[in-house]
Amino acid sequence: MTGMRKKHREQLMKKPLSASWLSIIKRNVPYYSCLSDENRRRLQGMVQVFLAEKHFEGCEGLIITDEIRLTISAQACILLIGLKDDFYPKLQSILVYPHAYVAPLKRMLSNGTLIESSQLRLGETWSKGSLVLAWDDVKQSAIDIHDGHNVVFHEFAHQLDYESGAAEGAPRLPNRSRYVAWARVLGGEYELLLNDLMHHRKTLLDRYGAENPAEFFAVATEFFFEKPVQLKKQHLELYDQLKLFYNQDPASNPPSC
Repeated sequence: MTGMRKKHREQLMKKPLSASWLSIIKRNVPYYSCLSDENRRRLQGMVQVFLAEKHFEGCEGLIITDEIRLTISAQACILLIGLKDDFYPKLQSILVYPHAYVAPLKRMLSNGTLIESSQLRLGETWSKGSLVLAWDDVKQSAIDIHDGHNVVFHEFAHQLDYESGAAEGAPRLPNRSRYVAWARVLGGEYELLLNDLMHHRKTLLDRYGAENPAEFFAVATEFFFEKPVQLKKQHLELYDQLKLFYNQDPASNPPSC
């Protein structure tokens, strides 16, 4: 990072949001009220940086408004509050559809046959600088902070995952020794989810986390922030690894959260 860019970020980090912008976040992102006063101030500065550095683009005629930009930015920055992260350095553009959108899907069979189809999606993350979201689900999933579903948390967790070089369920960690515990705990929890689903046992984590280790990390992130007490009670080691990574402890939030 250049000295000029660093200085600009520092200036933005000290700049509070306007009253009108803050009211949008309070209304659309109720998780904001769960944060400490210090973290609320930090989040406001982080949102300023995020908005200055990321490009938003509307799809299928959607006009990008302050409400859209702020609702997405605030949630994306919640994940970063405790991290020494470079504001999703690989991410440049956020594409926003008004509703769920149809994405092409390609799958190669073991015999070499390429199967092409399509899939209805609420969001996706690309490794080369873009992230896609469906606005109606962004807004709906932000309002209910206890349902374990948050498309912004999910897709931006994938962005963090990509920072390690590939989306494999292991984001960039501060030292190599941490990967040992991460692999043991998250690998074990992933296998446990697969086994529970195979035997039709009820699970706390959404079954979509069984798709692959990358989806498991993204789903676990959603539950870490939205169902932290339940996750800590039923999957303590998983909770502790996420707590250590995000440097946050949402299970200690006020009871109203």
